[in-house]
Amino acid sequence: MLGVFERLALEAGREVMRVFHEGCAVDSKADSSPVTEADRESEKIILAGLRAAYPDIPCVAEEEVAAGIATPDLDGAFFLIDPLDGTKEFVNRRTDFTVNIALIRHGVPEVGVVFAPCTGRFFSGRPGKAEALEVDADYRVLGRRPITVRAGGTPLAVVASRSHNTPETDAFIRDLGAAEIVSIGSSLKFCLLAAAEADVYPRFGRTMEWDTAAGDAVLRAAGGMTRTLDGRPLVYGKRNQASDSDFANPHFIASGKSA
Repeated sequence: MLGVFERLALEAGREVMRVFHEGCAVDSKADSSPVTEADRESEKIILAGLRAAYPDIPCVAEEEVAAGIATPDLDGAFFLIDPLDGTKEFVNRRTDFTVNIALIRHGVPEVGVVFAPCTGRFFSGRPGKAEALEVDADYRVLGRRPITVRAGGTPLAVVASRSHNTPETDAFIRDLGAAEIVSIGSSLKFCLLAAAEADVYPRFGRTMEWDTAAGDAVLRAAGGMTRTLDGRPLVYGKRNQASDSDFANPHFIASGKSA
């Protein structure tokens, strides 16, 4: 399955970069968030590939949900897809947008890939094994190396959202004391923790499950964890929430070994 994810992420990433270089219109969804041709074409590639390879596993994809396509029952396993995480970064010609694909099983992100096609950074994870992949200009995997989280150092390196920072996030960082701040967009924040390049990622702004699932899968495979503010692991497949929409996440803190 991880091989299928990697292949589809590379194919989708190639299409995202085609649109990035050619340019495209930016539309607004019902929640006022941006959407582009890159989001739509990437999602088509991923969904076609997953549904051909695993016809019995339901897919939950950001643009299908935004279009009002009914989500099937999600007992057991399902896929979560964000075809272009960091659309604001994409629109603003920044480089840290990603293609995200994840398998959720019984609420846990088990398998995931995060590919940043503009920079070539590529991360994958499955239970007990996380890797950073080397990708060439022709979207071929040239090599891979294992990654694992690190024990938090001094000062802690904190990753924060480039486009969605909040006063609560700033307060959390201040409470940590001296901290090195790394500002980056999209699900790469989870991957920096997984690759021992940072220690903690606090998120006090709104996210959806497709924003976090793939990066969270990589982080957990590398030995880290994402927890809600009450200390419980972040779970996936949240439906019929009294205080928010389907698949919306509560605030959380992702961390390495001892951050």
